[in-house]
Amino acid sequence: MSPRNRSRRIARVAAIARQERFDLRNPVVLGGLAGASVLAVSLALASTAWAGPGDAASAALMNAEGEPVGTVELAQRENGTSVIVHLENLPEGTHAFHIHETGECEPPFKSAGGHYNPTMANHGFDSQAGPHVGDLPNIYVPASGELSFEMFNTRLEVGDSLLDNDGAAVVIHEGADDYETDPAGAAGDRIACGVLKGPAG
Repeated sequence: MSPRNRSRRIARVAAIARQERFDLRNPVVLGGLAGASVLAVSLALASTAWAGPGDAASAALMNAEGEPVGTVELAQRENGTSVIVHLENLPEGTHAFHIHETGECEPPFKSAGGHYNPTMANHGFDSQAGPHVGDLPNIYVPASGELSFEMFNTRLEVGDSLLDNDGAAVVIHEGADDYETDPAGAAGDRIACGVLKGPAG
């Protein structure tokens, strides 16, 4: 993408951001594995590295005991990224769900670093200077421990910034994100983590 076209794209996205308002105070409640629900989350900010449609990455998540708890797939589209999630063996309740800046998942998963934040924003959908590109809506896991859904994120791009030398990771927290408190929404311990890898990873 040329610098001129990228500037136009950023201006268009910024205009959408001024026009649209999204209520993300409540957790995202989505269906189980038998019937995947679809959530279109149009959160309009631009990240820093352009990626083309067709670019992809995926993560296999594990809990602190090394047990598999699901997968996350990122698929770049023309105007953002589809985030396709299948989870299992997770505790019931509302959990924060983020993309982190480092592709390393050693329990208790502090090795994944902070949130993916190439724009140097503050944390949280309720922050005037936020959110991080890696901020995602809360998820609600039912009693079965299983959850499957898809969301669309206009801020996130599957490009060189995300899949740089130290990589990136998907992290699930013990508690809910309050959408405001730096640096991670007072979401508590990290209970699951998966390293994001591109097709060649």
